[in-house]
Amino acid sequence: MSFILRRLGFYLLAFWAALTLDFILPRLLPGDPVASLIAGMGSRLNAAQITALREALGLIDEPLIIQYFTYLSHALRGDFGISYSSFPAPVSAVIGTGLMWTVLLGLCALIVSFILGHIIGIFAAWWRGSLLDKIAPALLNFIGAFPPFFLALLAVYVLGLTLQWFPTSHAYESGLEPGLNFEFLASVLHHMVLPLFVVILVTIGPWTQGMRNVMIGVLAEDYITMAEAKGLRQNRIMLNYAARNAMLPSVTGFGIFLGFILSGQVLIEQVFAYPGLGFLLVRAVGSRDYPLVQGLFIMITIAVLVANFMVDILYTRLDPRVSRG
Repeated sequence: MSFILRRLGFYLLAFWAALTLDFILPRLLPGDPVASLIAGMGSRLNAAQITALREALGLIDEPLIIQYFTYLSHALRGDFGISYSSFPAPVSAVIGTGLMWTVLLGLCALIVSFILGHIIGIFAAWWRGSLLDKIAPALLNFIGAFPPFFLALLAVYVLGLTLQWFPTSHAYESGLEPGLNFEFLASVLHHMVLPLFVVILVTIGPWTQGMRNVMIGVLAEDYITMAEAKGLRQNRIMLNYAARNAMLPSVTGFGIFLGFILSGQVLIEQVFAYPGLGFLLVRAVGSRDYPLVQGLFIMITIAVLVANFMVDILYTRLDPRVSRG
C-alpha cells in the first residue's frame, strides 16, 4: 500500500506540473487570439465589442497569479473555456467529438499490434535461428523506422488511390447519419482500415522485438530446464512457463503506448483527415486556439498518468516484489 501511495503522490505532483505548464506556455506564444478569430470570421467589431469578446474568452487583464488560480479552479472542474476555432462551442464538447475517434482507432491498433507482436515474438524466440526469427523482427523494426506520415502517404497512394480498395479520408461516408446501424458501422470500419493498418505497422515492431528478447532470457532460466526435465509438453512450457513470465515487462508498455494513442497519431490522423484529437490539435495550433490546445494537452496528460498508475497497481499484483522495494 505504501508503494501505491508514493506513486499516487508522484502522479498528483506530475499532474500539477502539467497544469502549470499548460497555463504558462500558451501565454508565451506570439499573436493575439482575438485578432485571429475576428479575421477568420471576417467581422469588423468596435472596441466595446472586442472587449466583450475578450472577456467572454477569458482574456482578461488581471494579474498573472490571479489568472493562474482562476485557471486551476476551472481546470479541476473540466472547464477550459470556449474554443476560438469552433466558437461558441466549449472546449470540452470539441474534445469529446475527437476523443471517440482517437480512442476507437488507437485501442483497436493497440490490441491488434500487442497480440500479433507478442505471438510473433514468442515463436521467434522459441524457434531461435529459424527463418521467422531472422526475418520477422528485423523486417517489422525496419518498417516501423519509417516516419508515420510516410507510411500513411504510401498507404493512401497504393491502397487508396491506385488500387482503390479503401477510402482515404474521414471517419465515415459523408451523408450518413451516425447511429448504431449496419450501414454506418460498416462505413466506420471501412474508413478505419488504412489508418489502423499504418498505426499497427508503426507499433508492432517494438512489441515483437521486446517479447523476443525477454523470451530468450526466460528460456535460459533454471525453471524452464526443470520443466523440460519433468517431461512436460513443449507447448505447455512455451506458453505457461516461458511466455507468461516473459510478458510481465510488457505490462509497463501499456502506459507508454496509451500516450502514443492520444498524441502519436497526430500526423496519421492529419494525412487521413481522421477527425480525432491529433487532427484537432493541428487545427487548434494553426488557428491559435489556446483553450483547445490546453484542453487537449491536459487530456493527453491525464490519460497517460492514469494509465501508468493502473499499470503500477497491476504490476504489484503480478510481481509482489515491486511493492516491497
